[in-house]
Amino acid sequence: METDKAVFEVEAPEAGTILKIFYKEGDDVPVLNTIALIGQPEEKIDHLIPKKTVAVPKEEYLEKQKALTPDKSLIKTKPSFGDGLIPISPVARRLAEKKGINFSQLIGSGPGGRIIKKDVEKALSEGETLISSTVSKEFFGPVKEIPVEGVRKIIAERMLTSLQSTAQLTLNTSADASNLLACRKSLKSGSQMKRLRKININDFLLYVVANILPKFKNMNAHFLKDKILEFEQVHLGFAVDSPRGLMVPIIHNAHLLSLEEISQEARRLSTACQEETILPDELTGGTFTVTNLGTMGIETFTPILNIPQVAILGIGSISLKPIMKEDKIQFIPHLSLSLTFDHRAVDGAPAAKFLQELAIAIAKFELKNI
Repeated sequence: METDKAVFEVEAPEAGTILKIFYKEGDDVPVLNTIALIGQPEEKIDHLIPKKTVAVPKEEYLEKQKALTPDKSLIKTKPSFGDGLIPISPVARRLAEKKGINFSQLIGSGPGGRIIKKDVEKALSEGETLISSTVSKEFFGPVKEIPVEGVRKIIAERMLTSLQSTAQLTLNTSADASNLLACRKSLKSGSQMKRLRKININDFLLYVVANILPKFKNMNAHFLKDKILEFEQVHLGFAVDSPRGLMVPIIHNAHLLSLEEISQEARRLSTACQEETILPDELTGGTFTVTNLGTMGIETFTPILNIPQVAILGIGSISLKPIMKEDKIQFIPHLSLSLTFDHRAVDGAPAAKFLQELAIAIAKFELKNI
């Protein structure tokens, strides 16, 4: 059973034989609906079969929807110009062929029903699926159709909802990463702290963020329609690229954990996402999210809010930055930071202040201070 959060195995609650299965693999099943009946062979089950539980196959559903949809030709028809003759201006024809539009499906708005350039542009802007079969075969080549379902469908819906329902703004800066790199080198080479050798730069950053957020409760918050919820505790989410797609496990009460504990919990949750054993409770309740693409060489990007959270921090790569020190230009390693926040909940100045304080905390990070 796959939900928008995780994958589960459902064990049979009783011994017996499966007598009836009401849904096929891949069907969307409403919560609490009966999916199967278990009993003894030859047992009568007619009285147990719910009347409306069998899922309608997608093809049958689409056929019914098509039958219920009025034929556009009954509403607005194209004038006839004889066999194979489609009046279209040369400019419109070139644009349609360039964009792969089957202009025979368009209704012209020019003189005598002639298709003009703005008709093709309108079709493109409305996203109409008018790609001709000849163009798709000759121009596009082999095409693999991938159904948008499961976690991919959930991600698509949530990303779109996030962008459409919030006032997102991204601020970019960088932080001196010299101390982070020095601390990482110290842990890797230190013989007295073998258990800490697995701690990485991302763990340092999660620790710093978790400890600075209590000072900025306006960033550790949710924006609801008519209210803002500011949290005392930090439940820190971090993005994980899993086989099922993007997942955001939560380090609960991260502000109370040591660096080592945050590292261990982040590693445990990340492994659970990769192995598809993550639990729903470990994917819910976040108050702030961190996403790191710096390990892939991405210098800066625009993270999308994990609503209803009001902010998300993007971590970019570490690169050398020319800095004037003691009348000389020195190249200092700097870490890229991108903060996206909901401008409905937080103004630009407070968000900038948070990012500034975070950059200072990163620059001053030392193992002896943790």
